[in-house]
Amino acid sequence: MALPGELWAELPAEKRIFCSVLLFSWAVYLWEAFLAHRQRRVYRTTTHVPWELGQIMDSETFEKSRLYQLDKSTFSFWSGLYSEVEGTMILLCGGIPFLWNLSGQISGHAGFGPEYEIVQSLVFLLLATLFSAVTGLPWSLYNTFVIEEKHGFNQQTLGFFFKDAIKKFIVTQCILLPVTSLLLYIIKIGGDYFFIYAWLFTLVVSLVLVTIYADYIAPLFDKFIPLPEGELKQEIETMAKSIDFPLTKVYVVEGSKRSSHSNAYFYGFFKNKRIVLFDTLLEDYSALNKEPAEGADGENEETKSKTKNKKQGCKNEEVLAVLGHELGHWKLGHTIKNIIISQMNSFLCFFLFAVLIGRKELFAAFGFYETQPTLIGLMIIFQFIFSPYNEVLSFCLTVLSRRFEFQADAFAKELGKAKDLYSALIKLNKDNLGFPVSDWIFSMWHYSHPPLLERLQALKDAKQE
Repeated sequence: MALPGELWAELPAEKRIFCSVLLFSWAVYLWEAFLAHRQRRVYRTTTHVPWELGQIMDSETFEKSRLYQLDKSTFSFWSGLYSEVEGTMILLCGGIPFLWNLSGQISGHAGFGPEYEIVQSLVFLLLATLFSAVTGLPWSLYNTFVIEEKHGFNQQTLGFFFKDAIKKFIVTQCILLPVTSLLLYIIKIGGDYFFIYAWLFTLVVSLVLVTIYADYIAPLFDKFIPLPEGELKQEIETMAKSIDFPLTKVYVVEGSKRSSHSNAYFYGFFKNKRIVLFDTLLEDYSALNKEPAEGADGENEETKSKTKNKKQGCKNEEVLAVLGHELGHWKLGHTIKNIIISQMNSFLCFFLFAVLIGRKELFAAFGFYETQPTLIGLMIIFQFIFSPYNEVLSFCLTVLSRRFEFQADAFAKELGKAKDLYSALIKLNKDNLGFPVSDWIFSMWHYSHPPLLERLQALKDAKQE
């Protein structure tokens, strides 16, 4: 009787590759499901405010955040299971070669034969992203209009949601298709060192997109207005100047059209930095702190009036503390370090891709016996073959991110913002219904930001001073 190891060794290489990809995919899913189960158990069993949270969180907010996170976790379980089953069925039923052949038929009807591989690749990419958008739509609708709606975060009407989704799809295709076509062309004409040219191209594209995103892409979806002259703007400019941050503009974005979650970020290269504040972060701007205008029309008809009798957002001093944290990422070089890590990883992946692209068994494993399209090779190698490496890298980056967050908090502390950052973190946790109790393994694996209690403890000594 043959042993399992002997049977495995007797399988053709392409079968071993295919089975390994499926087994690893399910292993990752089961690991994630196990971690999520542990965290849901925390949500279900921690029904009272722990003593260490008694002074920073009331029982009503604690219960709201518990129920919100429990609903999100349950939704994530079912959507994750569906995604895993869908991906498995696509692989088992030959969905990738089927879609590639369909793309060839469509491009052939348009007068482009098999020699026009890039045209066929773009049709394939368009169909694949359309399929993903359609199958993901019910889950997105449920998340927005059931879960987010139930817990008071959704600000969209159904019409605004669909208009936004269509606009996102069109903008994505306008960027994705030209970039992909140029990348495939570079790979085809690049010779033995195509991986260097491909990496340089993706580096330039990523830098350009980061540069133009907030000025030309984000305004297609949200309204950006300059922060009005006043005390807050003056204090932001003073703080930026004190650490030599080359600030040129400060914007407020109407994130409340879409959600009541809050955020802030900065962008730009060299001497042209801009800061963007979500209106939901600012107590004076938050829609939840204002009465809706009577007879409002136009753009306001696209969003719902969600005014509630509660305060949202941070005071000016707390906003400055949050920005002190964000500027700490810049001053401490976290942004540059992340870019360097990302580009080193990108170069390594393109180099390994160049090594593996000639292996016919990789294509045969996914149903491509006669042809080896470059786009399919990219998908197979980057998405499937590199998946173990990607999981390890993701965990390492999560650990690094937590370290960076502590360092940015410490920087804000050095600016004298410890007390205000302490209160801001509590307010933001409350506004976003973050649950402050976590399973330790779930937290270690998933949290790119340290748990609230750990951040508050790090700030506590300076706050008391």
